[in-house]
Amino acid sequence: MHPLPDGSLATLAALDTAADRTVRVGLLLPWANVAIETELPHLGLRHTVFHHARLVPASRATAIDESFRHGLRAASAEALDSLSRIDLDAVLLACTSAGFTDGPPLPAGITTAFDAVRDALAAADVTRVVLATPYPDEITEAEAVAFAKAGVDVLEHASLGLDDGYPQVTTEMILALVDRLPRRAVDAAQAVVLSCTGWHTLQAVTELEQLLGTPVFSSNLAMALLAARLSSGVTA
Repeated sequence: MHPLPDGSLATLAALDTAADRTVRVGLLLPWANVAIETELPHLGLRHTVFHHARLVPASRATAIDESFRHGLRAASAEALDSLSRIDLDAVLLACTSAGFTDGPPLPAGITTAFDAVRDALAAADVTRVVLATPYPDEITEAEAVAFAKAGVDVLEHASLGLDDGYPQVTTEMILALVDRLPRRAVDAAQAVVLSCTGWHTLQAVTELEQLLGTPVFSSNLAMALLAARLSSGVTA
């Protein structure tokens, strides 16, 4: 499926309109994440029910370091068990960085937020992107490498260099971050990716799509797109 002219939000609306069944999706949430539960309800999915379970890393950290990322992966089995009485159509580890870095193996059947972004790009036939994140530079660079391994060329990337405090990132900060990307790369890209489930991106997605005329995929939007594809019977 190709993105509609109005961008990824219009694609999401079209998928939800075409849905012929209701799906239930388990969300394994990082324990301090408030952006996911704020943003997903605003996307208006009428055919998806999200069921939440919290992931508490053993380190009880919130900063995006190795102990946090590994701790989320290690906590996934217990969180998944808490949803075991629900007949789920999909389960998402709702952390992007835990999906493209190493760590303990995940239980079978879990899709990460990074997988959801990768799949959203594949569904839209996007192979060239520019990437913006709130992460430390080395995490952003690792994501660019992970995208390259998945067949997506990251033409340029920019990051805020933060290891915590993502809910406090404003729309204006995101717009300024994307504005730092070289214009030649933005013009050559087929989409903009705003990676991370922990920052609020929906207003930025809307403004950037209008400003650039290019689809913009955030991690939370990609998870919603995955659910909408399931409810509408679209598998690719």
